[in-house]
Amino acid sequence: MRGMRARPPLPAVLTAALVTLALMTVTVTPARASLSPSTPVLRPAVTARYPHDRAAFTEGLQYLGGGLLIESTGQVGESGVRRWELKSGRVLAEVPTPLASAFGEGVSVLNGVAYHLTWQSGVAFALDAATLRELGRYRYSGEGWGLTNDGRSLIMSDGSSTLFWRDPKTFAVTRTLRVTDQGQPVKNLNELEYVQGSVYANIWLTDRIARIDPKTGNVTAWLDVQSLMQEASTDAAHSAQPLTFDDVSNGIAFVPERGTLLLTGKRWPTVFEVKVPGIRPETGTTGRAGSRR
Repeated sequence: MRGMRARPPLPAVLTAALVTLALMTVTVTPARASLSPSTPVLRPAVTARYPHDRAAFTEGLQYLGGGLLIESTGQVGESGVRRWELKSGRVLAEVPTPLASAFGEGVSVLNGVAYHLTWQSGVAFALDAATLRELGRYRYSGEGWGLTNDGRSLIMSDGSSTLFWRDPKTFAVTRTLRVTDQGQPVKNLNELEYVQGSVYANIWLTDRIARIDPKTGNVTAWLDVQSLMQEASTDAAHSAQPLTFDDVSNGIAFVPERGTLLLTGKRWPTVFEVKVPGIRPETGTTGRAGSRR
């Protein structure tokens, strides 16, 4: 289950009681990923914080350069794709997912085209990355979760332990890769980001991000984002809008000119810019806008 689709309103007394309880217990505690003790665990260092729309049920995130981001959101009736400013959080352009009945999922920009997945509708949309105007549609089987690209191919997750490389012109699968941690499959691969030869993947309903070797499928390190989750949960609770069980870490974007990652989550109030060991600045770049190496 990817998210709460439609919840009936609660009575006012019960709502107040739940808010009070949330303020007393200000952190949402996601499941801990089952990790091999021999796989390194990295803890990102926060370098900056930026505002994030509390209504955004984040499914995809990518830095476009020049302080701009593209983000896709989920939930039926609320799904869409938007371009926004990192420093201010101001949305510059936004369109709903073109199929009104769809639950929107990941997004990735490659060669000026924003590819946008849906969860169970079996359709992906091609949008003009600058105007967000629809350019075309693709059919696929199974579920759509996360999406990134390596500069040539789209890389997609479906909630399993398998990654799929797809041709951006046809959306056909050209390669599959099973992800493992010391030989054990890593399931619930969600939002993705390709960074300097590695694929980073949120693991759904956990506070861990896997760093994956795209040649072997091996997890080469885990990013522990528990402290970010706790801070986001505390801030949300203090504003009387506590996070729910599925408002977990989801959203990874690489800022090449600073060699940092932008990390957020579903309905989080904050986007965290972090330094991660092994990620270096790339000179002469101001953003990828879908051109990746």
